[in-house]
Amino acid sequence: MMAFTVKQIEPLQLVRTSPLEEMYTLSPFVWRAQGTYELLLRAVNHSDIAAEKVARIYYGRSADGLRFEMDDHPVIAPGPGDDDKDGCEDPTVAVLEDRTYVYYTGWNQTIQKGQLLLATGPDGEHLHKRGIAIPYSDDVMNPKEAAIVSIPDGTWRLFFEYAQSDASRVGIASAPTVDGPWTILSPIFEARPGQWDGWHLSPGPVLSSDPMRPVMFYNGATRDARWRIGWIAFDAGFTRVVARGDDPLITPPPGAPGDTDIAFAASAIEGNNGIYLYYSIADKAMMRAQIERAPGA
Repeated sequence: MMAFTVKQIEPLQLVRTSPLEEMYTLSPFVWRAQGTYELLLRAVNHSDIAAEKVARIYYGRSADGLRFEMDDHPVIAPGPGDDDKDGCEDPTVAVLEDRTYVYYTGWNQTIQKGQLLLATGPDGEHLHKRGIAIPYSDDVMNPKEAAIVSIPDGTWRLFFEYAQSDASRVGIASAPTVDGPWTILSPIFEARPGQWDGWHLSPGPVLSSDPMRPVMFYNGATRDARWRIGWIAFDAGFTRVVARGDDPLITPPPGAPGDTDIAFAASAIEGNNGIYLYYSIADKAMMRAQIERAPGA
């Protein structure tokens, strides 16, 4: 039987200069490259007016996966095109051979629309915008929060959050290569009414160390947006669910007055010390949880 246990939780530390040191930081996507931990995160300026909060994506590096030296300037910044002129959010990384692929959300405040965009480059510090990967449509409104994984037949799957009927849902798309083009498929899991993930859903990182039973740490919430992190397992082709945890794996601690009640998974790394899950709490702090699989799981 599949099961996971949280062994330790630690905060991420950022070595940073202004203006990043004054910003909220969240959505930490961490990966390993040549023995170094690399990081892309979302940074948001403080403002009492929501429309004035403009997200950027910054790059950092670390020797231990906890203390990151951050660049002084964003690696993906808003504009000059309309697709992301008011914000670049929630990076997700895939590294294939000598190329780095970053899916991120672009926001246009004028028309109140988000779309899933792609940037690529030789590494995480040198990225060039490639345009729209999953567009806004009546069926897939405001696609964002990507999770990408290859499957045994050589094709790729892209999970993403989208809005429908006042709820966040998880969509899935297929492509022959890591950079598309993407074909939208039917969703393969839904919210569970009456449970902790009974209204909103958003995808999180996928672990495919066992390609026959990949696991996603996903985000779920009640109708009042109390977000928690749980897990779900699929078959090798991501056509059906084979297991799903009954209870949340990570629940945020009590926050300060005014804090949002949110824990939200962004990335995960599996190694000799178990699984490191990187996530945000209250949309402003970043954590790393060390997770252990149950014996035989």
